[in-house]
Amino acid sequence: RRGAARAPAAAAAPRARGRLVVAAANLKEIRERINSVGNTKKITDAMKLVAAAKVRRAQEAVIAGRPFAENLVQVLYGVNQRIRGENVDTPLAEVRPVKRVCLVVCTGDRGLCGGFNNFIIKKTEERYAELAAQGVEAELVLVGKKGQQYFERRADQYAIRRAFEVGQSITIKESQAIADALFSAFTQAEIDKVELIYTKFKSLISSDPIVQTLLPMSKEGEVCDIDGNCLDPTDDELFKLTSKEGEFSVEREKVSTEVQPFDDLVIFEQEPEQILDALLPLYMNSQVLRALQESLASELAARMNAMNNASDNAKELKKNLTLVYNRGRQAKITAQIIEIVSGASA
Repeated sequence: RRGAARAPAAAAAPRARGRLVVAAANLKEIRERINSVGNTKKITDAMKLVAAAKVRRAQEAVIAGRPFAENLVQVLYGVNQRIRGENVDTPLAEVRPVKRVCLVVCTGDRGLCGGFNNFIIKKTEERYAELAAQGVEAELVLVGKKGQQYFERRADQYAIRRAFEVGQSITIKESQAIADALFSAFTQAEIDKVELIYTKFKSLISSDPIVQTLLPMSKEGEVCDIDGNCLDPTDDELFKLTSKEGEFSVEREKVSTEVQPFDDLVIFEQEPEQILDALLPLYMNSQVLRALQESLASELAARMNAMNNASDNAKELKKNLTLVYNRGRQAKITAQIIEIVSGASA
């Protein structure tokens, strides 16, 4: 009987050891995955900090361009007050029947920024389809690699006029190249209207894709979207990133720019047409530059939020994997103790 009792116990031992081997292998895989998730979290944390630092610089670039643009608007308004009632024609303000529209699409060069690029692409597709339904031809001027890659793969569906790459540092050189191409096409009547599609930076967690009419320009310097809503640059805010209790904290700061009112005693030596022809291209270039800077700031803010969410998910996943690992390790130790006790009793 004792021999018969020992035989099943001896037969059960290899099976128990087999389960322990499998459990040990699973624990090893879980431990490796915990280390992998931890390394991924370090990478996303670093990318979040880099994006946060770049957001601040991008914001300052947007704010730095405001005094020039607002003073230019004051001069434009003053000139128009002087020539009120006169029939003054300027190429950039010429309104003609719209047969062909150029859409300037501002996307990013890289991914890992949530739905930033997808929102702009979707907005462009909607506007393109809307114009086609109205019987208006549309062409695309693509700014950024992501939009370029997407629409070039669908060249049979969309007419692409030109593509530009501006990189991560927006300067007057890049905006001037885009503005010159649009100026030439509009003045030669190749296109009848130009619309900017970009992401307007609102806050670190909110950015809206908008469609803004660039050409024909308003002689008064007003900037409006396609629905007629004027875009007020005084809505700008600076977002200071600080740390509070080990986490990101955001402090808002309203930014105001002092602009001197236009002096009514100023005497213009040039003709009104010459003044407007000189000021409107400058103002158009400033609007293109501002759109590019706001788009970059929105992209960086979206990337910072995406990396923050990725870090939070990695932290949660590591916590759950550690819990599973500890339970498996506890079960393994319990099984070993049971095996030792069973062997001793046998």
